[in-house]
Amino acid sequence: MRSTQVLGRLTAAAPRTPPAPVDPRNPDGVDDAGTVDADVPGAVGRELRDLLTGRLADCRALDPVFADDVAERVARFARRGGRRFRARLVWWSLRACGGEDTVQVRAALRTAAALELIQTCALVHDDLMDEASTRRGAPALHADVTAQYTGATPRPAARRLGASAALLAGDLALAWADDELGRLVLDPELPRDTAHRLGDVWRALRTEMVAGQYLDVQGQATSALTVGRALRAACLKSALYTVERPLELGAVLAGADTATTGTLCLAGRSAGLAFQLRDDLDDVFADPATTGKPSGGDVREGKPTYLLAVARARATAAGDRAALGVLEHAVGRADLTPRELADVRDVLVAGGARDLVEAKIGRLARQSLRHLAEATLEPRPADRLGALLAEITGTPRPGPHPDDRRPAPSPATSAGSEAAK
Repeated sequence: MRSTQVLGRLTAAAPRTPPAPVDPRNPDGVDDAGTVDADVPGAVGRELRDLLTGRLADCRALDPVFADDVAERVARFARRGGRRFRARLVWWSLRACGGEDTVQVRAALRTAAALELIQTCALVHDDLMDEASTRRGAPALHADVTAQYTGATPRPAARRLGASAALLAGDLALAWADDELGRLVLDPELPRDTAHRLGDVWRALRTEMVAGQYLDVQGQATSALTVGRALRAACLKSALYTVERPLELGAVLAGADTATTGTLCLAGRSAGLAFQLRDDLDDVFADPATTGKPSGGDVREGKPTYLLAVARARATAAGDRAALGVLEHAVGRADLTPRELADVRDVLVAGGARDLVEAKIGRLARQSLRHLAEATLEPRPADRLGALLAEITGTPRPGPHPDDRRPAPSPATSAGSEAAK
């Protein structure tokens, strides 16, 4: 980023030195890594604010109704954010790999902002496909548009409009994300090798995100609740997209070598799988006040989660017809009652599925930190990165971190919470 220059001192022999023009992409003048270290979410939020201000002005010039109904909602969703895991992973990966110069700082913040926009696309479309009514403590985008037009138009028409608006809003968020990455890749200040690697990772991330989401809905529709299929979907949907690729983006921007980048990717894949398995558990067992969504959504929607796949496999192996009957009756039932959900919980506990998944999360979390320790990284940022991976997996932190500005969330409120998405 470009910092603004201070005014020159007045002297008898010299006139006042005029201030340098403010970089419109960086009006706050944040150009050093230490400033961002102190508040990564805040720095990414400012980057998003500046990026979205220009995009909204363009949309308002096109049409005020489109700007109000679609573009403004996309911007509000992105700015509201969750825990900004992906953005923080990009940043601390960059810092752990030694990135700190102005070009790297600017590139990392722009990449993080683009990731927040692609996450907006993913969640808006996810809510539409799942027919979810809320997200991050507010109405889901399709539900919000439906409510706006209910009364002014027949209810079925309002619902169709809400669904169409959400589809287009997700597309718009993805377009804005690609626009930002495209400009960054073409930035002459960015080394050409870095730009090439950055573009390759970004293309892989987008495709993996869509593939993981498709496996999720395809498994839901076909009741494909096999353990292998569930792990494959979790790997694409969360391990790669949520953790591994953001770590890789940070390493690439820092100019890290292939070995270091590969080791970080291994750490990210293990942590990302643990993240998704924690989310599966929290959906069934965590307090809705903590997760921000009703309990048992995955069960009601018939999602092919690893937890449910393990429960079915264990019940089949044990010949437990009663447990299989509970699962067959409950999974995919939109009208599932609290009592029936409690029966599913009993099956998950009694059959050992819950304990098995908890144990797997622990193994994956430890594996992630072992991989991280194998990489040649800057000690303090690597420590912060380790703490972040522990937060993502919902496992205890590896040790005290006096430099942290905020207390670490407890495992019950971390990776599986709605705010984390």
